[in-house]
Amino acid sequence: MTQRNTSRPLSPHLFAYRWGPHMLVSILHRMTGAGIAVFGGALLVWWLVALAGGPAGYERFVAWQREWYLILIWVGVSWGLIQHTLSGLRHLVMDVGAGFELRTNRFWAIMTLVGSTALTALLWLYIVKLR
Repeated sequence: MTQRNTSRPLSPHLFAYRWGPHMLVSILHRMTGAGIAVFGGALLVWWLVALAGGPAGYERFVAWQREWYLILIWVGVSWGLIQHTLSGLRHLVMDVGAGFELRTNRFWAIMTLVGSTALTALLWLYIVKLR
């Protein structure tokens, strides 16, 4: 029978850590990746099926895209894609060994959130003006 070593430290739970923007960006990176895969994939398949259905099927697809709830999904997918991209670039810089200092890490985590929100707003302002 093995004896338990009680002098070994226990793994801390999530709530033992002090939350910061770097943790939020890390979790959002995983969530946006999954969201893009699920919702973006579903929209892509829907679009491909509409294209295969001919002009009438595609017109129905375009008409559906003007519904407020689908526009909300498109805004979410576009924000997720931009957030995931900026967060991925941040992680790429960290993979080469830069940006691990606490202030630098915090700054770029906040800039990832601000940048993704601003770029999404600019994208949708551009899209709305095209209408």
